[in-house]
Amino acid sequence: MKIIINWALSAVAILVAAYLLPGVSVSGFLAALILAVVLGAINMILRPILVVLTLPITVVTLGLFVLVINALLVMLASYIVPGFTVAGFWSALLFGIVLAIVNWVLEMFGKEN
Repeated sequence: MKIIINWALSAVAILVAAYLLPGVSVSGFLAALILAVVLGAINMILRPILVVLTLPITVVTLGLFVLVINALLVMLASYIVPGFTVAGFWSALLFGIVLAIVNWVLEMFGKEN
């Protein structure tokens, strides 16, 4: 049950981030749900591999290169999910940052004490 709630919260976070950013559009809630699954799979499979392969660049840039990796993964997801479009690299970078912030805020409200 917790997985479904996290999935729905991720979809809501995607919709909020797409609403806030002009270069990002999501066609509806179903596309946001599919995007949440695709981004989760990409972040689970590809992201660790890319982080390890680019570790020297990440160390030199003090971790900021991870933001570039996230933007590239968001752009990859935009090619996979039909109802999700990103205007360019900078929109994907901002989308990743806003998505992380919105997810963090939603998790703060969803924590059980």
